[in-house]
Amino acid sequence: MHRWFIFVIAAAVAAAVYMLNPSTEGILAGVAAIILCVGAAFLLDLLNNKVQIARVLPPLLGIFIAVAAVGLASPIFSGFSPYVIWIVAGFFVSLGGYGFYLYEREVGFARGGSVSKLDKKGDSSEIPPKVLDTSIIIDGRIIDIAASGFIEGDMIVPNFVLREIQLISDSPDPIKRNRGRRGLDMLNQLQKRPELEVKINYKDYPDTREVDAKLVRLARELNGKLITNDFNLNKVAELQEVSVLNINNLANALKPVVLPGEEMDIQVVKEGKDENQGIGYLDDGTMVVIENGGKLMGKKVKVGVTSVLQTNAGKMIFTKVAGKN
Repeated sequence: MHRWFIFVIAAAVAAAVYMLNPSTEGILAGVAAIILCVGAAFLLDLLNNKVQIARVLPPLLGIFIAVAAVGLASPIFSGFSPYVIWIVAGFFVSLGGYGFYLYEREVGFARGGSVSKLDKKGDSSEIPPKVLDTSIIIDGRIIDIAASGFIEGDMIVPNFVLREIQLISDSPDPIKRNRGRRGLDMLNQLQKRPELEVKINYKDYPDTREVDAKLVRLARELNGKLITNDFNLNKVAELQEVSVLNINNLANALKPVVLPGEEMDIQVVKEGKDENQGIGYLDDGTMVVIENGGKLMGKKVKVGVTSVLQTNAGKMIFTKVAGKN
C-alpha cells in the first residue's frame, strides 16, 4: 500500500501547482508530477514483482477527476491564502486518488469483481480465492508454499477461523494454548509477506455452529478453493463439490519415489511393534520399518527396500538390513 501514498501525495502537489498557476506551464507541471508518481508506483511494483497496470488506472482516473474538479473551482479560492489552496488541493486530490484505489481493491472494477463478488459461472480469467482453515494456519507450511508462487490469488482468512484460533490460544490446556499461539504467529507472518495478498473475511453464518460447515459454505459462495490438512474436512468439502487443496497430499506427492530393491542409509531411532524390528525416518518424515533392526538402536545401517505401503497418513517403507537374508 505504501506505493499509493507516494502516488496520492505527488498528485496532490500536482493539483496545487495547477491551482496556483492556472496556465499552460502550470498544467504541464501538474501532468509531469502525476507521470512521475505513476512511474514511482510502477517502479515499486516492479521491485515487488507485481506489475499490475489495471490496479494503477482507477486511482489515476480518480486523481485526474479530482484535479479537474479542483481546477474548475479555483476561482472560488482566488482570494484565499496559498496555504489554504494547498490544503484544499491536497485533501480533494488525495480523496479522489485513494478513494478510487480503495474502490478498485474492494469492489474490483478493474478486475471484474472482488473476492466476495466473483463470477459464479467461474470465469477462467479470475483466479479463485483460497480460503484457509484453522489447521493450515497453525501448521505454517502454507507460508513457504504460497511464497514460492505455487498458490495464486487472494488468501482469505475467515473471521470465525480467527476467533477459533484465539479461543485455542486462551485454552487452559498448555498444548492447545501453544498451538493457538503458534497459529496467531503464523497468521502474523503470513500478513507481513509483501508478495502475498491476505484478507480477513467477516462473513459469518449464525445458523451454523460448526466451523468446518462454515468454511465449506464460504468457499462455495466465493467460488474459491479450501486449503486444509484436515482429512475429514477434505472429504466433507469434496462431497459438497468444493475444491480442496490438501497440504498433506501435496507433501506426500513431493516425497521421493522409493522402489523395492533400492538401498539407503537409515538411523535406527527406536524399536518397532514386532519382535526385533527397528524404526527410522527419512528426512521428509517418512517412516522406515527395518526388519532385524531392533538391536541396532542408535546406529546408522544400510538397508534394502522390500516394499512400500501407501496409507492415508502417508507412506511406510519396509526394509531389511542389507546383507541379511
